[in-house]
Amino acid sequence: MNKDIKKEEVVDEIILALKNIKEKTPLVFHLTNTVTINDCANITLAIGGSPLMSFCMEEIEEIIGFSSSVVLNIGTMDKSMETMAVEVGKIANKLKKPIILDPVGVGATKARKNLVNLLLKEVRFTVIKGNTAEIKSLLNLDSLSRGVDSLEKDDSGEKLVKLAAEKFNSIVAITGEIDYVGNQELVFKIMNGHKIMGLVTGTGCMISSLIGAYLGGGNNPLISALGGVVSMGIAGELAEKKFIGTGSLKVDIIDNISNLAEKIIRKNEKISSTI
Repeated sequence: MNKDIKKEEVVDEIILALKNIKEKTPLVFHLTNTVTINDCANITLAIGGSPLMSFCMEEIEEIIGFSSSVVLNIGTMDKSMETMAVEVGKIANKLKKPIILDPVGVGATKARKNLVNLLLKEVRFTVIKGNTAEIKSLLNLDSLSRGVDSLEKDDSGEKLVKLAAEKFNSIVAITGEIDYVGNQELVFKIMNGHKIMGLVTGTGCMISSLIGAYLGGGNNPLISALGGVVSMGIAGELAEKKFIGTGSLKVDIIDNISNLAEKIIRKNEKISSTI
């Protein structure tokens, strides 16, 4: 994407990308964690995609063959995940399917770090999405985390995006109080979202599913990552305005994604270039 692109053009591209999802109903295959698998399925449906989840190695290549994109989330680690994750990534690359990596809690344990290191060695990811602690861990930088949650409070997002994008040849999205999305040269800052979203398990996983849907719509990878992050941020902000409890918060986020449209994006987006 042109380094001189204006913010208004980016918003136009995101709106067009959302229309592409609605028109194409992309099939998004997930190898994802069992804690949030239902939420990921529902958010994919809400944005206009079609989710497919499977843990059966025998059918994976066939499924990826007719899928539009692949989401790989390592949230619930077990032996089958370790084996399948690498194979899923290799098959996606072989079949030229866009694939997003969500390295959940990568810095929490040695087993997670080893798996993600292997994935990054064997698979080329279209988009890598994580919180600050996770992206720092990928870069072997010191980070603060508690389990799968980041305790980072710094504002180094732009630098980290560029470092990770260059090292892994991927679009990188860092989510947190402020979100950063970009490549080696161009980074956007997104101020959408609300801290109350942290009261619901799975909002990060759902962002990956949204990015997967945008990718599956045949959209530019940078626009897809921006679209997924901005969509969730707007949905969370709107849900906070009518907050009555954590149960309805999740439902409201999904409702807001299903009702997302051009007018809502233009009114609520808070995207700026870091350049």
